[in-house]
Amino acid sequence: MTDIVRIPFHGTDLLAVEVDGRPHIVLRAAFEAIGLDADRQIRKVKDQLWATTAVTEVVAADGKTRDMVTADVRTFLMALATIPASRVAEHARPLLVAYQQEVADVIEAYWTRGGVINPRATGDQLDVIIGHAERQMRVLRLADGLVGKAWLEVKTRHVVARALGEEPEVPAEMRPLTTGEYLEERGVTGSDLRSIGSVFGKRLKAAYVTAHGEEPPVVERFVGGTTRRVAGYTEADRPLFDEVWDRWYAADYDPPLALAGV
Repeated sequence: MTDIVRIPFHGTDLLAVEVDGRPHIVLRAAFEAIGLDADRQIRKVKDQLWATTAVTEVVAADGKTRDMVTADVRTFLMALATIPASRVAEHARPLLVAYQQEVADVIEAYWTRGGVINPRATGDQLDVIIGHAERQMRVLRLADGLVGKAWLEVKTRHVVARALGEEPEVPAEMRPLTTGEYLEERGVTGSDLRSIGSVFGKRLKAAYVTAHGEEPPVVERFVGGTTRRVAGYTEADRPLFDEVWDRWYAADYDPPLALAGV
């Protein structure tokens, strides 16, 4: 039997257990937090050849022992990468995006460096966390002027919050927004998403340059199951997304008001 570890994550608790010395995610709680059908998602994960899952005997919060389906971090990330933002309720989309982009770092910090802050952390581990944060802050200071101010502020908030064992407080307008996420919100999926995504991105970049007199910052984000360098747009840029959509795509994708029931 093993105890559940609760890792604070964007106002929720990510439930994890230790299996063979490594963190495993309790799948039901994680999927339910995003507003997904947990049973369906667990079945889908179990059907994948790349998935590593287990039925783990866990001591729950009420002290009772239960069998729970768990998965290693790699499997959980792969499963998250297959879930488009359009599949979840609008209010849950920021949490899904946060899971896709940040959850691996949070789990690693908690489990291996005593971060976030793990009550098992020793004085030496806390010193490591502080030293790591100091080095990151030095790098961020050097990056001032090389990347966008919004991206730099978000990263700084994350570094400070992790060093303090807290969740970063990021204003809504600073939350990341990608071309793929925006198009999925608009109902563009499948082959259409692949065919127009690149052109939409080029038109968006041109609109950004016109509005700001400079190119958008380039950042690394978790996209399609891997880390990629992409334009670092945020929710503050949504009006530019809307501008490009309304000019080039709305006529083909947005239904007439009468059909929409308005």
